[in-house]
Amino acid sequence: MDTDQLIRTLAADNAYRARPVGFVLALALLAAAPVSLLMFFSALGVRADVMTAMHNPFFDLKFAVTLALALAGIIAGLHLSRPEVSLGGFGWLFVIPAGILAAGIAGEAMLPQRLPMMTRLVGNNSRLCMTAIPLMSLPLLAAALVGLRHGAPTRPALTGAVAGLMSSGLAATLYASHCTDDSPLFVATWYTVATTLVTAVGALAGARVLKF
Repeated sequence: MDTDQLIRTLAADNAYRARPVGFVLALALLAAAPVSLLMFFSALGVRADVMTAMHNPFFDLKFAVTLALALAGIIAGLHLSRPEVSLGGFGWLFVIPAGILAAGIAGEAMLPQRLPMMTRLVGNNSRLCMTAIPLMSLPLLAAALVGLRHGAPTRPALTGAVAGLMSSGLAATLYASHCTDDSPLFVATWYTVATTLVTAVGALAGARVLKF
């Protein structure tokens, strides 16, 4: 190889830039979102009284919790996609949705209640909640794993678990618009159970898919 050819080869290699993990993750999630949306609208749909429900602060609280969880998962996941890093100080991000939920429970407890605590906790849709959120999470979880694999995670199980938190937060945001159980106690119980299931699946899948 002559000098000119070597220079052209080196220039071509230097011109190539791998796409950032965040960009790939966003593309993957956008590709998977229609699948989860199709699952949602074909089987569930938005609750009939959504316009009235929007005036209920506990209905709005559900979205604050789920979106905070999804955002924490995205930020922590992108951090973990880098080599030789730990969750470290990013773990506090997951305290935010828990804190919002705790504040909601405390606020509800200070109000006069028409229904007993156990009735509010059990709700009317606990079984549907534990089924719908994990199922709608699966396409998003697969997409999140594809996106994070574009990086170089050295803690694959932990990164997969965070991907599970991310995808379950997004799926739970969809489900919240259908769910007629607005009590923070219901959210703290059944949304958490559903999220835990997805997080466990993410950890198991991540240990294989994200392993280098």
